[in-house]
Amino acid sequence: MRTMLHSKIHRARVTRCDLDYEGSITIDRDLLQAADILPFEQVQVLNLNNGARFATYVIEGEAGSGEIGLNGAAARCACKGDIVIILTYDQVAEADLAGHMPKLVYVNEQNRITSVKQAIGAIFF
Repeated sequence: MRTMLHSKIHRARVTRCDLDYEGSITIDRDLLQAADILPFEQVQVLNLNNGARFATYVIEGEAGSGEIGLNGAAARCACKGDIVIILTYDQVAEADLAGHMPKLVYVNEQNRITSVKQAIGAIFF
């Protein structure tokens, strides 16, 4: 088994940081559906502004809100307006690697979806 990228929300902007909320990240439901991410699923968050990388779990936000809200301890890892990449991973059997295609969700400055693509993992074979 290999740990492979399952999905990515690319260059989303943090809209809110709430230190007093339980730890997690709140993500607009539309973004979750496009990236095939479930509520309470573990995600890795990469902050392009300060280099922080951390794992947390997802809380579903209101559809169409554009929300990317960092809660609890995660709120210390970014500031409102920071640009983040949100990743999920799969365990993929060696025999299935050639057909593995992660979902890539691209957003604009308001965290609205501009495109959804599937990366072709077979380029290495």
